[in-house]
Amino acid sequence: MRQKTLKFLEDHIASSEATFEQEAQWRQENELWLKWSRGVAMHIVDYMQENSLSRSGLAEKLGCSPQYVSRVLSGRENFSLKTIADMERTLGVPLLETEPA
Repeated sequence: MRQKTLKFLEDHIASSEATFEQEAQWRQENELWLKWSRGVAMHIVDYMQENSLSRSGLAEKLGCSPQYVSRVLSGRENFSLKTIADMERTLGVPLLETEPA
């Protein structure tokens, strides 16, 4: 049984190195704008709940694709200030706070 288990593990060794360390480093290097992005995402989720909007409903309102809305809601979208201003204008709500969330 032990040999069978070892054989299974050998056959299923990942062919590429784990990216955990690289991802952790990336999160550390981008920590501040990720906080801002999560804050924007949280405001948009609040707006969606208050207005009973789905992702596709929000996409239609913003004039973008539902896939883009999904990226926005992930909290990992690196927005331009113009994009945030356009969304605030369209939705009629502030999305950016003076302190990141």
